[in-house]
Formats: sequence, structure tokens, C-alpha cells
Amino acid sequence: MSVILERMHLKGKVALVTGAGRGIGRGVAQAYAEAGADVVLASRTLPEIAAAAEEARNLGVRALALQADLGDPEDIEALVRRTVAEMGQLDILVNNAGINLRAPAIDYKLEDFDRILGVNLRGVYLAAQTAARQMVAQGKGGRIINTTSLSSHIGIQGLAAYAASKGGVAQLTRVMAVEWAPHQITVNAVSPGYIATPLTESLQQDEERNAWVLSRIPMKRWGTPEDLAGMYVFLASDAANYITGQLFPVDGGWLAG
Repeated sequence: MSVILERMHLKGKVALVTGAGRGIGRGVAQAYAEAGADVVLASRTLPEIAAAAEEARNLGVRALALQADLGDPEDIEALVRRTVAEMGQLDILVNNAGINLRAPAIDYKLEDFDRILGVNLRGVYLAAQTAARQMVAQGKGGRIINTTSLSSHIGIQGLAAYAASKGGVAQLTRVMAVEWAPHQITVNAVSPGYIATPLTESLQQDEERNAWVLSRIPMKRWGTPEDLAGMYVFLASDAANYITGQLFPVDGGWLAG
């Protein structure tokens, strides 16, 4: 194996991926397993992550499925604690869990706004903080990768709460990167474009909205979780040692156009 490919390998690392039951999170967990990392998959839905963990084990790595609500601070604390207790360490955190509810900003209910920010922003903050404390204690550095969004970069109708949460995650990424760099903890984010997952299924089935989405993407197709996998693996690897505080769009050219 060449030197650069060795630096992209994740063997000996333990990765915790939230929202790993389906879609992007499941794809990332699978990619990490393929790259040699042991993986902990977290989600509110245990059957989904249990199946995903079995897929990872079939690749010859250790895998653990843990049920957790990323809107609950106690669940987040327990998630990191159990990861370390059962896997021995924590080297990589992927903050991918998120929820969304579309509605015009003028009609948005406050309880829905608070619920979305509770998972998408506060949950990301607490998970990153808890993981970073563990990484500092281990003394070997670490990787934190947050899933942001096109709405971290631009305004999209109907996404007031989601965009506020993802814009907040973008700024958290930058601040945490600056603060934790002395501990050799890098903090970056991936901003997926329109990716074909269960979360976007209703948009894909809406002919008018689907046509609008495709009209904005220069590549003229929806992305897939596999299209994102390489970026998440790269940012978790030793090849990305000197990259921190950055947002990386993977969007088929949307933001370029």
C-alpha cells in the first residue's frame, strides 16, 4: 500500500457516528468500517442501527449499536461513556443526527423551532464537547466532523429552523476548531447538497419540487450517501492532519452555480 493510502486508512481508530441508522449516517459508518475503523452507531431507532452494525461486523471490524436521543444531554453523556467503556477509546465523532420540519417562517411554531435546534444545534454542541473532553484526556488528538447543509451557506425557503440550526453548527465548527487545535483535535464539517435518503424522499416524489432541485444542480442528479463517503473518510484520516475549521460542500456543483 502506498504512503498516501496508508494515511487514509482508519485501522486502530474508534469512530462514533450519530444518526447512523439510515441515509448519510449509515453510509458514513459503513465507509469507516471499510476503511478499517471500529464503529459505534447511534440513533433513536435501535433496529436500524443494529442491522447497520451487523453490516460493519461483516467487514471484520468491531461494531456497537447504541440507542440514544441526541436531544437529551444525559443520553449524549451516556453515549460517549459507553463508547469508551466498550471500545477502549474515542478517536472520531461524526455529528450527523438531525431532524427537519418545513414551513414558512411566518407560520413556524415556536415549539417546532425549539425542538429542531435542540437536536441539530444543542445536541451537536453537547456531543462535540463531551467527545472533545474525552479526546483531550486521551492525549492523542482526534477528529470531529459535523454534518452541515447547503442551508449553512445560503437561504432556502421553508427551512427557517433547520437553516438556523445548521448555520449555528457552521459557526460552532469554526470556534471549536480554533479552541481545540492546541490539543490536535480537528473540527470540520461536510455540507451535503440534495442527497437521496429517507429524509428527502418526500421531495424526490414531489414532481414540482424534484424538478426545481434538479434544475439547480449542474450535475443534474441527486447525490447518494456513497458520494459523501470519501470526504468523511478523508477528514477522519491522518491525511487531513492540517485541516480544521472548514466546511466542505458536496453538492454536485449547486453552490458553484
